[in-house]
Amino acid sequence: MDPATKKPLISQQSDNNSFQNPNSSSARSPSIALIAFSASFAFFFFFFFVLSPVNQIDTSARRLVNPVVILISSDGFRFGYQYKTHTPNIHRLIKNGTVAELGLIPVFPTLTFPNHYSIVTGLYPPYHGIINNYFTDPVSGDKFNMGSHEPKWWLGEPLWETVVNHGFKAATYFWPGSEVTKGNWDCPSYYCQSYNGSVPFQDRVDTVLSYFDLPSSEIPVFITLYFEEPDHQGHQVGPDDPQITQAVAHVDRMIGRLIDGLEQRGVFEDVTVIMVGDHGMVGTCDEKLIFLNDLAPWIPIPSDWVYSYTPLLAIRPPSGYDLADVVGKMNDALQSGKVDNGEYLKVYLKEELPERLHYSASDRIPPIIGLVAEGYKIELKNSKRQECGGAHGYDNAYFSMRTIFIGHGPQFARGRVVPSFENVQIYNIITSIIKIQGASNNGTDSFPNSILLPTL
Repeated sequence: MDPATKKPLISQQSDNNSFQNPNSSSARSPSIALIAFSASFAFFFFFFFVLSPVNQIDTSARRLVNPVVILISSDGFRFGYQYKTHTPNIHRLIKNGTVAELGLIPVFPTLTFPNHYSIVTGLYPPYHGIINNYFTDPVSGDKFNMGSHEPKWWLGEPLWETVVNHGFKAATYFWPGSEVTKGNWDCPSYYCQSYNGSVPFQDRVDTVLSYFDLPSSEIPVFITLYFEEPDHQGHQVGPDDPQITQAVAHVDRMIGRLIDGLEQRGVFEDVTVIMVGDHGMVGTCDEKLIFLNDLAPWIPIPSDWVYSYTPLLAIRPPSGYDLADVVGKMNDALQSGKVDNGEYLKVYLKEELPERLHYSASDRIPPIIGLVAEGYKIELKNSKRQECGGAHGYDNAYFSMRTIFIGHGPQFARGRVVPSFENVQIYNIITSIIKIQGASNNGTDSFPNSILLPTL
């Protein structure tokens, strides 16, 4: 309210003071002086304690005694989806933050669990142990799946563990590995949610916002927030269907809900929001198939040799087989011209894979790996199915596998565009913002200096 609007109210109140003689000059003079003093004091109070932006910033700064990072994953958010429909909230972050110009580069294989765990550990899959969404330990024979929470599978030090090691609080609203009790992290019930895909997205956002209603010492300095979309729709219909547009719009509304809640609490400009995806998506149809049974004239590939079919072919023959001989015969068949679509698959000994993939330094990785071309699938035999949809997991050099990186907050320049980078760099970015020493990782120590504003 403008102070001028308060003046008539003060005058009206003085006119109603009937105990004074309106004809007495001795009565009028003190009254006028009192009115002037009251008006001046009201103006001073209103300007400096209500309107003053400095005071508002100071209040917010006192509330957030430590830097806070919210890391958001929109699963399967292929780079370019942000332009498929009106996404005002995502573009608000882009306009006022820093964005990877041509997207974020996932690790290989471009699958959900390996990439989510690389983001929070800064490690390539052979070093953090989650080499696929499903795999088998070659020594124990134990099988890993997306519900496996035993610490033996999860190597490295994820960000929530790093944070609590430094005496701060962390919170996770779903993230692969967050339910694992490991080191000083015990997935505390209030700050760690067990995965339940049926929880509405808005409930997830509201829980994250509720952390900012806590006393300042209880507010987590690192928070994860996970959405399954648009990955779920992408698998069903591929990356170009109108249902993808709807899923992207839904995610954008959730970003808006988060921004609104942070603004209502007066902390939006002080909190760092980092929005990423884990991988992209490419359309697939069953005319783009390669059948391993078609290789039988050169070398039979029994089903019990195959640990993963598509898009990552992983084979572990029994002991006694010459692995190089198996690879040689498979490639001879694929290049013979007598195997349908054979030219779209190449098989490697894992140690001979392109070094850029960083996919050999683990016994969990089967010894023979096949790389299939973008959009193609591998099956054991022809099932006569005719299905179209979407898939990921392919070579991370394919542009369709790229996802997004948007950083908004005090240390991200407004409207800045940076070159694409690998997601293993994110761990060091976040530890730099929070100002803690991170664990050893595959990211570059100096990388945060190239993307973050210097701190004062």
